[in-house]
Amino acid sequence: MNSKRPVNLDLGKFHFPLPAITSILHRISGVILFVGIAFLLYGLDVSLSGEAGFNRVNELLDSFLAKLIIWGILSALLYHLVAGIKHLLMDMGIGEELHSGRLAAKLTVVISVILIILAGVWVWQ
Repeated sequence: MNSKRPVNLDLGKFHFPLPAITSILHRISGVILFVGIAFLLYGLDVSLSGEAGFNRVNELLDSFLAKLIIWGILSALLYHLVAGIKHLLMDMGIGEELHSGRLAAKLTVVISVILIILAGVWVWQ
């Protein structure tokens, strides 16, 4: 038996390539969307319960925390959309090579950041 085997893995020593990071973030954004949509559906249910419920949700959406949560959900949605398009293109055989995969990952990050900033401007205007 080899006594040099690691007992515990130090995840801080691993350096993932950008395509792996974008893929992991795609999964995380999907989980955020799953949880976030539950909150949005609850808000929709309350707002449709009557005029008082609508006014309550309308007042709640004016708060800083609510805008931050909405922006977070929109950010997850936009990133998930862009990364999902990248994954669909890769499923069709586009961008499977090492160089084009790295380029696609960089484009995913850049396009997502631009869309997330625009969504933030839209939410806080």
